[in-house]
Amino acid sequence: MRTRFAPSPTGPLHLGHAYSAILAHDMARRAGGEFLLRMEDTDLGRSKPEWEALIREDLSWLGLRWDGPVHRQSGHIPDYNSRLETLADSGLLYPCSCSRADIRNAASAPQEGVAHQIYPGTCRHRPMSDRKPGDALRLNLGRAFDQIDPDALVFTETGECHRGQHRISRAKVVSEIGDVVLSRKGENIVAYFLASAFDDADQRISHVIRGEDLFGFTPVQVILQHLFGLPTPIYHHHRLIRDAAGKRLAKRDDARAISKYRAEGASPADIRRMVGLA
Repeated sequence: MRTRFAPSPTGPLHLGHAYSAILAHDMARRAGGEFLLRMEDTDLGRSKPEWEALIREDLSWLGLRWDGPVHRQSGHIPDYNSRLETLADSGLLYPCSCSRADIRNAASAPQEGVAHQIYPGTCRHRPMSDRKPGDALRLNLGRAFDQIDPDALVFTETGECHRGQHRISRAKVVSEIGDVVLSRKGENIVAYFLASAFDDADQRISHVIRGEDLFGFTPVQVILQHLFGLPTPIYHHHRLIRDAAGKRLAKRDDARAISKYRAEGASPADIRRMVGLA
């Protein structure tokens, strides 16, 4: 078993991060496997070395030890771009000049409570030769499905909320997810869908442990895996840690930052109890 914890170094770790990291670490260790640390830092404007340093310090304080060097996505952008070129050569990408803000948001990891707007296909007719400065690249999901054996599009989920085998429906993915953004030219913004899927394969991750809010977008990553002949890991989408109002914790919730609990005298055992992993 090889698991990973993959935070973005754009703010402090909170209790939700601690839960995910501890769960991935403990699952790997119980199986005699490996636990890897990855920094999803392709947003070069918001990712900061000081945040990464704090993340590493918090994880070490929690008693988590990772195997091998830290993998930083910012150092692999040429690899992602090479795979984008492969998709483009296969006729699976098209340039999109729609709202810059919408495109930037679409390239980020999905967020609970943020409505996902299905792209209407405004630019789907455009060939790659028509790409202009500032255009994003979208995956033509309809064409992607045409190149994949539909019977092969299955993934296994072990999380308690969605446990079982999941077959990916073309009609459902096209109508409920749509043509996702994979990259934005000129800003080195590589979409979460793309970078995460390829890193999981490149790092030989056998089990992806992450929050339940990402479950709905797993089909996109499975589709990308099949387009490149990559293995599909087992997925485990865990429950989310919420505040007293039932809202998922976010990095803006500094009051629940692990570093603040540390400064107030909490112990790693206290953190485990807070997230239900004592």
